[in-house]
Amino acid sequence: MSEHYESLMMEMEAILDASNDNIVIADSDGIILKASKNCKEIYGYDSNSIIGKSAYELEKQQVFSPSVTLAVIKKKKKVQLMQRNKDGGLIMATGIPIFNKKGILYRIVSFSHDLTELKRLKEDYEHLQQQLKQYEVEIQQLKEKEIIRNGMVIKSKNMQHVWELTERVAASDANVVLLGESGVGKTVFARALHQNSERKACPFIEVNCGAIPSSLFESEMFGYESGAFTGANHRGRKGLIEQADKGTLFLDEVGELPLDIQTKLLKVLQEKQITRLGGGKTKKIDFRLVVATNQDLKAKVKNGTFREDLFYRLYVIPITIPPLRERKEDIYSLLKMFLDRFNEQYYVQKSFNPKAIDYLSGYDWPGNVRELENFVERLVVTSPTDIIHVNEDFSYGIHTSETPVQHKNSIYLNQDLTLKEALAEVEKHFLLKAAKENKTTYDIAKELEMSQATVVRRLHKYQINSKMN
Repeated sequence: MSEHYESLMMEMEAILDASNDNIVIADSDGIILKASKNCKEIYGYDSNSIIGKSAYELEKQQVFSPSVTLAVIKKKKKVQLMQRNKDGGLIMATGIPIFNKKGILYRIVSFSHDLTELKRLKEDYEHLQQQLKQYEVEIQQLKEKEIIRNGMVIKSKNMQHVWELTERVAASDANVVLLGESGVGKTVFARALHQNSERKACPFIEVNCGAIPSSLFESEMFGYESGAFTGANHRGRKGLIEQADKGTLFLDEVGELPLDIQTKLLKVLQEKQITRLGGGKTKKIDFRLVVATNQDLKAKVKNGTFREDLFYRLYVIPITIPPLRERKEDIYSLLKMFLDRFNEQYYVQKSFNPKAIDYLSGYDWPGNVRELENFVERLVVTSPTDIIHVNEDFSYGIHTSETPVQHKNSIYLNQDLTLKEALAEVEKHFLLKAAKENKTTYDIAKELEMSQATVVRRLHKYQINSKMN
């Protein structure tokens, strides 16, 4: 019997020594009978210093705080709780009751595991996760900065190729002609060419060739001396070309240049000097020329409305900016850019419903970026809620690839509308349009081929002001 007992004791000691957890065995009164040698590592007290002592005493001394042994004695069942050691470390303790054959509590065996390191690792992990999220935000911000350059969205491959070419030629003084449909952003590219050149500290002079009356074109472009014509400033005036000295001259809608001005501009480009209207002195001029057009200049050369020699002088580096329908990957970023801009401008916090983004991204935008910008501003100003939807906000003025019929008065109708609701939307659209274009309800009635009384009732129904114009 003695040998068997000694064998059991040896096995118990081996278990106590080998366990990573601290094992404490107590009797039913809470007196500590056995304890693992790693007790000091976990609790800070040597196992020999606690053997023979009461769990009540050890709890008061905050060796076990709280004591899982005492909790088991009280509840007579398995207990798991969290403890703190003298250094503030976190410990998970599990106490298991052992009953004799009569069901009386005989021993309490407790297992304790130091969670301090695990807690530290968890906190480190959470800290790393927060850092990763911050890095993701910063990376996304950097990506957006790279996408938006000089106020342009450069995301699609088409635009990336155009931008790379723009960057390459910006440093040179070669003449550049920007080609593309109305609204694609030719002016923005012209400014980018200037801002990325060595001339960026000098003037950028923009001239809309289609906006200056032909009678004033020469004096505006070349300037004039005192007394050059009736009403002229007595001090004379610098022309737009002269104002661009050392900087960049941007001629937008260059296809609208009158033929006589084309001849004089060609001479300026060849001789790099200018003579003011009414003057005899020439002045050396140094500027970089960038022009833009949405017209076919080659066709204008053929029909005699654009000088061939000027065409070849301008056509040194042509850069074609693609329309928005050929770079739809840019639409989302443009939407976000314009939305942020107008939210700030109008002190609102509006956002697009996902379905609205889908519809806007699917639209061909015949007016290109300018049309998109104007439409976003309209939505920000007129949307009745902070979330812009595809129902009342899109009731007119836009159609998408999902809209089967497209014409100049196109109407977008929510596909979830009933026939009655859809007809009402169409009626409201035509009433709004007619109210804007006519002064009286009689004129509206005549245009819509309705009675004046019906027009008055319908305007009242849809709360439309008949004096909108």
